[in-house]
Amino acid sequence: MPTRVNPIRLFVTHSWRENDDYTRVFEYLEAPGTFYYHTTSQPHAKRPIDRESQREDLRRQIAPCEVVIVLPAAYRAAPDLVLFQMMFAKSADRPVVAMENFGSTEPLAKAIKDLADEVSAWNERNLIDALKRQARHEETTRWDTIEFKPD
Repeated sequence: MPTRVNPIRLFVTHSWRENDDYTRVFEYLEAPGTFYYHTTSQPHAKRPIDRESQREDLRRQIAPCEVVIVLPAAYRAAPDLVLFQMMFAKSADRPVVAMENFGSTEPLAKAIKDLADEVSAWNERNLIDALKRQARHEETTRWDTIEFKPD
């Protein structure tokens, strides 16, 4: 179980700039107040100039993570770069959790679906459970409780 001492190390796809989905994913992770993580993503870092330097910087960011979160908005903005991040994650034996398109019923791009180990809805519980399953192989045994009053 992720604790303050042993947070899940995660990487969120980016192209050296944030977008609404990037910010939103962290809002969802922090909402319950009991999920501890450390991000290895560095979208604020200075973007390397040439393509190979960019890839090397991304490898350095992805290497220490336990799980990669793929954002469809990042893929739409820079498909080659996000595809590289996903391919490197798979070659480094890191699980990939893809987020669905936010606020849309549009299906995920085939490239994302093909490489993702799991697809998560934009729901804090679904996302956190997917990360725990993929990063630590933890099954959450949460049950929904529905209270009702008999007539």
